[in-house]
Amino acid sequence: MPNRHGEFIWYELLTNNSDAALEFYSAILGWRSTDSGQPGMDYRILHAKEDDQGEGYDVGGLMQLTEEMRNNGARPVWLGYIAVDDVDVCVAGIVAAGGKVQMPATDIPQVGRLAMVTDPQGTPFYIMRGNSSGSSMAFASDRPRVGHCAWNELVTPDPEAAKAFYFRQFGWTKDGEMDMGAMGAYEFIRHNGLIGAIMPKPEEMPMPMWHYYFRCADIDTAFQAISEHGGQVLHGPDEIPGGDFIVKGLDPQGALFSLIGTRTHAVTELAH
Repeated sequence: MPNRHGEFIWYELLTNNSDAALEFYSAILGWRSTDSGQPGMDYRILHAKEDDQGEGYDVGGLMQLTEEMRNNGARPVWLGYIAVDDVDVCVAGIVAAGGKVQMPATDIPQVGRLAMVTDPQGTPFYIMRGNSSGSSMAFASDRPRVGHCAWNELVTPDPEAAKAFYFRQFGWTKDGEMDMGAMGAYEFIRHNGLIGAIMPKPEEMPMPMWHYYFRCADIDTAFQAISEHGGQVLHGPDEIPGGDFIVKGLDPQGALFSLIGTRTHAVTELAH
């Protein structure tokens, strides 16, 4: 797998209603899906639409929660995958650093070896060594790509401990910060380019988690589609440095999601 150790390579939605979830996200992000072909599992591959240069890529997966998973406390949630050189070595390092194993290292035929872990603050994510000869484009590190993840944001009760953990495990570095006043520092993280940020968890947020921002074609159109298709807007649209806008919401099954996108003049004028 050409992706470097420490790069985000995949995003996965665990949901209790795959058909409804696909309908919701397709309306917002234009995704289509195909079956993964994994026997005995409802796992669908999410594809971004082709852009104006004729390119289209796989960006993530959609997995139906089984009754056993739900009985063990699983709930609808977005999870990210981080590429590693050696899954077993990385798992050992994560455990030694205070993290935990949620799913032991497992080989998936034609896919690769992966494990689900948590950081020392309890935030879940996957690590993976893929079998593919091509690079993952799920995280759009080269340029803005509609339907792809554009930003990875960790909200954690202990940013200093989180930085020490992730920087050591994955080779990330800090690249400046933005003062958010009473909310604390928004610290940018770099790994072969900017990949996201780490920020303090607000008290009202029940648990630490990664937020993954998927790029939509137009933030106002996406904002309207959220409520029209059974979702709930929690924040936004809010303008961020650089001219993009962000929205955070809950999908109809209760998974938290985040969007980023531009605001077109035509839609803005109609809104006013």
